[in-house]
Amino acid sequence: MKKQILTEEAALKKLKRIALEVAERNFNEKELLLIGIKENGIVIAQIISKLMKDVFTGSISVVALSMNKKKPTTITIEKDIDVDGKTILLIDDVANSGRTMLYALKPLLEKHPKKIQTLALVERTHKTFPVDVDYVGLSISTTLNEHITIEVGEDKVMGAWME
Repeated sequence: MKKQILTEEAALKKLKRIALEVAERNFNEKELLLIGIKENGIVIAQIISKLMKDVFTGSISVVALSMNKKKPTTITIEKDIDVDGKTILLIDDVANSGRTMLYALKPLLEKHPKKIQTLALVERTHKTFPVDVDYVGLSISTTLNEHITIEVGEDKVMGAWME
């Protein structure tokens, strides 16, 4: 049975709060690089970028990171970007086990970023990989059998469901 855990309005409210928190914690940074994990993470990254425009004085770049979440052997970053000395915000829709974010960090750590932070709209409270999410919209306790899905449109989050 599918149970809605976030409506479109609630998701937007949470994303607005997160955007303010990101701007507040990074107010000294001249540049933020938002890396969204495809498919849903990039949409969330673009939303966060738009929401931060009025509250963050530095520049914001958004790029997509692609990977097979089941077998993350090849990780591709959309543009050839220089992350050396930059502050990165790695974004995904749901932090389930921590595995996707951990693998997504690998190519970023091969360069030398100044700081890496993580963001997930929904975080499950049990992790099998040691990844702590810095910015979370909703933290939810689930059983291992329950699955969380986030539905996104072109420029918005339509909701989140647990089944």
